[in-house]
Amino acid sequence: MSWFESFILGLVQGLTEFLPISSSAHLRLTAAFAGWQDPGAAFTAITQIGTETAVLIYFRKDIATILGAWFRSLRDKSMRGDHDAQMGWLVIVGSIPIGVLGVTLKDQIEGPFRDLRLIATTLIVMGLVLGFADRLAARAEANAGTGRHQAGNHRKTLRDLGIKDGLIFGCCQALALIPGVSRSGATISGGLLMGYTRESAARYSFLLAIPAVLASGVYELKDVGGHVSWGPTVFATVIAFVVGYAVIAWFMRFISTRSFMPFVYYRVALGVLLFVLVGTGVLSPHAGESAG
Repeated sequence: MSWFESFILGLVQGLTEFLPISSSAHLRLTAAFAGWQDPGAAFTAITQIGTETAVLIYFRKDIATILGAWFRSLRDKSMRGDHDAQMGWLVIVGSIPIGVLGVTLKDQIEGPFRDLRLIATTLIVMGLVLGFADRLAARAEANAGTGRHQAGNHRKTLRDLGIKDGLIFGCCQALALIPGVSRSGATISGGLLMGYTRESAARYSFLLAIPAVLASGVYELKDVGGHVSWGPTVFATVIAFVVGYAVIAWFMRFISTRSFMPFVYYRVALGVLLFVLVGTGVLSPHAGESAG
């Protein structure tokens, strides 16, 4: 991998990690469109350490509060009912599905899941799911705003989060092991369908990603120097961190007043374009994949 490739891929990682459009799919597609070798699951996982560091800094106050309360709850039983302490446990519980499936499906993640036809399918299908969830949430918010007291109008916040919902969030996050799904897109869609506000679903999505992404990135560090080059990978990770921090700050402001529909249209259009390019032979479904 050249330094130019690592710069572009780091930029793409930072721009797409927090948006519900799938960073892993965009890294795969960028390489395919440019005629480069697929950067691979290991490169993707390591560069995500950069964007996850941006999450750690952006949400540093929330994280410090949650960790402090969680550690105190281990020795002080009276703290176990504290919301922040419970959030610590809920992040752990929500991380179980992706941890189990990530290990179980490792070979598929690094091989068949990177087929461009599968990526096109997940872009479209999960885009439609996000659109449906967003419209459902918008309708409930509109009804609540007009004073119509109907079931489902009340939108939940993180104070309403329990073990059941935490596990459902976690299962949604695990879907992101397939490129094209999008970690934030899947978890936010799940949250909206369960009745959470856009901001609450996004906030928990970002917090939930921290242990999974960091664990995956650290695990894949063993491939640096072998399948993945040190210099370009570190460079791409730094670029991803800088760009990712700016994007997360913008995204949290965006979702407070706007819908997810622009991302839905983009996902569906990109998925259709990808099907056309593969179907007409312009792109191979395995473009850029290593023969080994």
